[in-house]
Amino acid sequence: MMQRVGSAGNTSNSLRPRKEKKLTYVLNGADDTKHCAGINCLSLLNSLRQDECDYLFTGSRDGTLKRWALAEDAAAWSATFESHVDWVNDAVLAGGNTLVSCSSDTTVKAWNFLSDGTCTRTFRQHSDYVTCLAAAEKNSNIVASGGLGGEVFIWDLEAALAPLSKSNDAAEDECSNSVNSLESSLPCNGLQPIKLSINSSQNATQSQGYVPIAAKGHKESVYALAANDQGTLLVSGGTEKVVRVWDPRTGCKTMKLKGHTDNIRALLLDSTGRFCLSGSSDSMIRLWDLGQQRCVHSYAVHTDSIWALASNPTFSHVYSGGRDLSLYLTDLSTRESVLLCTEEHPILQLGLHDDGVWVATSDSSVHRWPAEPHNPLKVFQKGGSFLAGNLSFSRARVSLEGSTPVPVYREPSLSIPGIPGIVQHEILNNKRHVLTKDTTGSVKLWEITRGVVIENYGEVSFEQKKEDLFEMVSIPSWYSVDSRLGSLSVHLETPQCFSAEMYSADLNIAGKPEEDKVNLAHETLKGLLACWLTKRKQRFGSQASPNGGILSGKDMSTRTISLSRVDVDGNAENDSTVHPPFEFSAASPPPVITEGSHGGPWRKKITELYGTEDEKDFPWWVLDCVLYNRLPPRENTKCSFYLHPCEGSTLQIIKQGKLSAPRILRIHKVVNYVIEKMVLDKPADSMNVDETFAPGMSGDQIPPLDGDTSLLPGLKPRQNLKPSIEILCNNQVLPPDMSLATVRAYVWKKPEDLVLNYRMLQGW
Repeated sequence: MMQRVGSAGNTSNSLRPRKEKKLTYVLNGADDTKHCAGINCLSLLNSLRQDECDYLFTGSRDGTLKRWALAEDAAAWSATFESHVDWVNDAVLAGGNTLVSCSSDTTVKAWNFLSDGTCTRTFRQHSDYVTCLAAAEKNSNIVASGGLGGEVFIWDLEAALAPLSKSNDAAEDECSNSVNSLESSLPCNGLQPIKLSINSSQNATQSQGYVPIAAKGHKESVYALAANDQGTLLVSGGTEKVVRVWDPRTGCKTMKLKGHTDNIRALLLDSTGRFCLSGSSDSMIRLWDLGQQRCVHSYAVHTDSIWALASNPTFSHVYSGGRDLSLYLTDLSTRESVLLCTEEHPILQLGLHDDGVWVATSDSSVHRWPAEPHNPLKVFQKGGSFLAGNLSFSRARVSLEGSTPVPVYREPSLSIPGIPGIVQHEILNNKRHVLTKDTTGSVKLWEITRGVVIENYGEVSFEQKKEDLFEMVSIPSWYSVDSRLGSLSVHLETPQCFSAEMYSADLNIAGKPEEDKVNLAHETLKGLLACWLTKRKQRFGSQASPNGGILSGKDMSTRTISLSRVDVDGNAENDSTVHPPFEFSAASPPPVITEGSHGGPWRKKITELYGTEDEKDFPWWVLDCVLYNRLPPRENTKCSFYLHPCEGSTLQIIKQGKLSAPRILRIHKVVNYVIEKMVLDKPADSMNVDETFAPGMSGDQIPPLDGDTSLLPGLKPRQNLKPSIEILCNNQVLPPDMSLATVRAYVWKKPEDLVLNYRMLQGW
């Protein structure tokens, strides 16, 4: 399961430290108009006028919804709706050009479905993943939502989406010009026209007093909902194995229907609300007469869990699909059934349209198959039908005996292709590259700090390629990744993300001193938010915000920033220069997922940020880093070691005490240090025991070991110097470019302080 993106913020007066909110960025494929993970849901809009096209809406495990303009033999991408931060589980069309979606991020969202992706409101009433929705077709104001928390809520959209009557405090929050917003012409203390924050809007909505009706009774997870056309009847089902019937106007239970032996995953009501169809993980379809409060028929058609149901307009036939990859058409009165087609992946949802049925599966593509919903007899006339049994093992037994029915249709009539989702990944030792494998077996190498594929190896062995790319380097883990959304999600958390540094020479940054240390997370955040920072400067000038500071006095009082708490990155340019190894593509910009002090998590492409977002929207540590070059204190950036002559060597003992140097220090620096002590005859007793290999510090410290590449006067530059000294660890000669961290991890392999030995090169 995906980790919760939202977490409580930290304040200086907390009794115990809380986990800070993180920032995630999602690496897109080359074609952002396609889904890259399974399609959990679909919804169809039939146009009322002949000169308008019909639309298909798809919701995916990649966290987005997409709108497709339908023609007779084509489907064209029309818009992407991006705001959810986890799987989109269901979507329904409601009145007033409203699309309602629900997600594993625990939210229900309302969208203007005719817009280019505008989210009009976010509702955070659920306590756990929201799995299903139901809409009343002829009372388009009523939508119900259900989820894993056992909650069922009935929403009056007209009231829920009503313009907000804001108090002064709420209005002040609205002025934050926050993310995920709606255009509004309301004045805001003399500022330019503002954008209403959805997160803030939700706070205002709840303070305004709108609360959905709660249908209380489920003790376990809810997986299926259905409503009749008028919105006067609601049915729900889930892991309790019973169908519950509700009056959505009051939230009161009216009956409970027992019969299934496993989780109920799909429900349908006829237009009148008299009959109900249910599909279950027990592989059975049941037809219930709600007037008689009993099951009147059961249909053994599938050999595994049923996850999707759709009926023709007269409710005489049902289309069903599920885990067995099969789509069946069943006559509810004669019990005659036919295998319509077979998909390559489990079927998750069905949508009837014209003479076909759209099928959503756990694949990123979606297909339309011939279905004849207005004249199902046409399908049966093609032959191959069988009589559905009424016991769950009957179809399974037939399947085992080898008499599996032959599908009527072999190929879909239309397909909307998706992008193969990532199913396997490995962070490489250099901590900048991630190797991935997708559903087609294609192996690619990603550069995390730019969000791009740098090598496409095709269909090769993932394990072999991982071995081929192995490097003996030790760099701290500064991020984590997952592929839950079908693409790579890169998670940055403070302070861990600031633990990795590299020399600019190793990153091939032109025009930057070779020995400058580059903090990988700092530069990555600068690259991610470069567009945001540019827009911010355009709005507010060179100052960070209109009043010259990103944090209000109220926030500063709860989180005092002192030099004891943060490090100022002295190597960071004040002009926020983004170096090539950290430039993200403007053509395929990654979305960021994060949250600030107000509202909950949000998702938005880095190029679509307004420049007005502040601590209400971003974690404070991200703003500290990007705006002020302030990083939290970092631990374990140093490596302690002892430096002794090899046993039997006649070389002088340079130092008996313990030395300390940056983990990324190269062995050639230690060589130079030894040579310097020998050639320049530095007195060994002029240094303190705990020396630090770092430049620009007071005391008895050694400038050349982590400073400029040139040595002290009298020594040649590194590249021209033929060192007469070699360094060993555990009797193994160390390469000059190996870092102390790598020596410790791969050569020393002990918890104690590192011991290095030096000796003359052979032949000197």
